[in-house]
Amino acid sequence: MSATQLGILGYMLLQLIIGFLLSRRIQTEADYLLAGRRLGLGISVFTLFATWFGAETCVGAAGAIYQEGLSGSVSDPFAYCLCLLLMGLCFAVPLWKRNLTTLADFFRQRYAPEVEWLAALIMIPSSLLWAASQMRAFGQVLSSFSHLDISLAITLSAAIVVIYTVSGGLWADAVTDVVQGLMLIVGLMCLAVAVLMQIRPEHISVALTAERVTLFRGSFLQQLDAWLVPICGSVVAQELVARALAANSLHTAKRSALIAGVLYFAIGAIPACIGLMGVALFPDLNDAEKLLPIAAETYLPSFLYVVFIGALFSAILSTVDSTLLAASGLLAHNLILPMRKKMSEAAKVRINRLGVVLFGVVAYVLALYASSIHELVKTASAIGSAGVFVVLTLGLFSPMGKTYSAVAGLLTGAIAWIVGTYLLHLDFAYTLALGVSFLSYLTVAVVEQALSAKAAAKQRTLSK
Repeated sequence: MSATQLGILGYMLLQLIIGFLLSRRIQTEADYLLAGRRLGLGISVFTLFATWFGAETCVGAAGAIYQEGLSGSVSDPFAYCLCLLLMGLCFAVPLWKRNLTTLADFFRQRYAPEVEWLAALIMIPSSLLWAASQMRAFGQVLSSFSHLDISLAITLSAAIVVIYTVSGGLWADAVTDVVQGLMLIVGLMCLAVAVLMQIRPEHISVALTAERVTLFRGSFLQQLDAWLVPICGSVVAQELVARALAANSLHTAKRSALIAGVLYFAIGAIPACIGLMGVALFPDLNDAEKLLPIAAETYLPSFLYVVFIGALFSAILSTVDSTLLAASGLLAHNLILPMRKKMSEAAKVRINRLGVVLFGVVAYVLALYASSIHELVKTASAIGSAGVFVVLTLGLFSPMGKTYSAVAGLLTGAIAWIVGTYLLHLDFAYTLALGVSFLSYLTVAVVEQALSAKAAAKQRTLSK
């Protein structure tokens, strides 16, 4: 084993040790899922940045831009930056004020327990696909520097992330995110300088053609869909909402999302630029998703390469930790625990940890058979989230709608996306799902309001 591999192995072992040490601070379910709701501004910014800055940005987006130019990945860093800003400007404060544990709690508070269960069932697959994408990215990076078979690398990565997540929960994730975020920024900046030093005028003419630097490509609806999926689909992700709920004040929840959004765009531009220039520097790359690890191995000295790969592993660990926690929290807190109301806090933590193991196995299987990280993330953001976004937004900022309108919005949004994607093969299926969900919610809400008014009038007549 080389010195580089030993260095990275040592770094990963350090992450696991930190997770085990911080596990001693976990006494309640809120400690495990929300870090005790005690995250300050600095740690909140870095946990948002590191969680969102994962496989899609460093591996998937760079590979997609390598193949198709900027239009291949409008999500990174552009749309996901807008998603974080939208969370800070519109959603963080009202959600934090409700003292939620998961986003599904909102649907119980605002509508009914049945809506909570339905929302949780719809959101769990999204977190699973996110987790699978991170595991696959972990395997890609591990394979690139260790020369292991990709299937074996994904298997090892799955084992590491499940152990890490089970032990430390959000406490370990948030604490290590500060160091991980700083390392990731340093690593990417070093790589950016190293790549910049290799660029020649002839490289620019090959890489920066008009077609490759075009951000908008395709029909208006297709472009709109490409932006709405990462913005609307991710702003309602439990992984993001959990960070807002874990903040120690509403001001922290808002400001941390805004600062993280700006930081995300600034640092996320580096993998995008390397993806653009990659076709000139590595014209015969067989696997585009290995672009960043190969560039780092080629251009960085051994010490900085260890720092970069360790930081990349950390970013992926942070993201997959969050996704497994999100899926487990929705299952345990919103589906299982309501059926066993007198359970102790220690038992609640155990159930959440068992959920992490269960979903870790499922995500591992999905990662093995996925075609690409970019497609996994795109599906994760889109599946079922159109209805969740519509019902959450209308329920949060409007008095309209009750139980049946929420159910209608959630179900029709999910069904419309599935039909539009897999049966009609539309390139604007998510936009269609948002519209169908919105109209369904409003239609049923009007009917509910009319029936309620009729019932009230009847009651007044009887009382006379």
